[in-house]
Amino acid sequence: MRPGAPSRRAWHARGAALLAAMLTVTLVATFAAAAMWQQWRAIEVETAERARLQSAWILIGALDWSRLILREDSLARNGDGTDNLTEPWSVPLEEARLSSFLAANRNVSQVEDASTDTADAFLSGSIIDLQSRMNLRNLVGSDGNVDTTALAQFTRLFESLGLPIEQLNAVAQSLRRAQTADGEASTAPLMPQTIGQLGWWGLSPATIDALAPYVTVLPASTKVNLNTASALVLWASINQLDMADAQRLVQARDARHFRSESDASKLLSSVAELTSATHTVSSSYFEVRGRLRLGSVVVEERSLVFKQRGAARTLWRERGSFMQQRPGPTAR
Repeated sequence: MRPGAPSRRAWHARGAALLAAMLTVTLVATFAAAAMWQQWRAIEVETAERARLQSAWILIGALDWSRLILREDSLARNGDGTDNLTEPWSVPLEEARLSSFLAANRNVSQVEDASTDTADAFLSGSIIDLQSRMNLRNLVGSDGNVDTTALAQFTRLFESLGLPIEQLNAVAQSLRRAQTADGEASTAPLMPQTIGQLGWWGLSPATIDALAPYVTVLPASTKVNLNTASALVLWASINQLDMADAQRLVQARDARHFRSESDASKLLSSVAELTSATHTVSSSYFEVRGRLRLGSVVVEERSLVFKQRGAARTLWRERGSFMQQRPGPTAR
């Protein structure tokens, strides 16, 4: 060993010190990266949650606005008491910037201290008359037995759509058990609120998709609205009506809506059985749909609204991704 040269032990000590320093730097960098990732994740979660809550509140406001429209419709003194496709509620709201609905201040719609950037928020929605569809509740009468008139109506609809009649009979029996389960609540089938929940009663997804534009489930028995129902619903719900007459009814009401059931009866042949017991020209149940897109967050909501004179009450509301239906009977 040369005089003054570091000993082997000194080299080992220096190598160990360098290795320890490198390990320390690695650990510090790892901890710093983990802390930064945790902070980034917390910010992303908070941002997403804030956007979700903001979207939900905006949709609640949209629902309140829709209820106001329906309430004003019920109070319209210049109207004739009908619900038809010429009224404001029937016009769908195409996707538009939320800022376009806000009151502008000095020609700037965005409020300076707002926590939501309305320039990136887009709102759309629609109101659908659910009495334009056939109500499954009608299948069971007040006596707890299957209603023969409603069963015949739904039979025609199922046959027209090419659906198994066995599934209709299963739905009728499940509905009867669900509504008349005195003392047997634990074994009674659950009562669905929407068509999508008919799978509880054994309906296949294909059957549900086919029925969705023409059938609904409402809290009480209802009549079909002649002013909003599709030609197929009219044909199925009016005994001894042919499809040509159903199309004629739709064309006539598009030119001028029916003010009473007798207005529609005048256009039918004498064999068609159109009565006020099964059909009407006004409605009480509406579905309100809203969709808000805020950046990368999309929130959808639908509600069942019950309209009566001077009031519009929300019966239930749900959020989520809903089934895209074919153009309904309210389409112009």
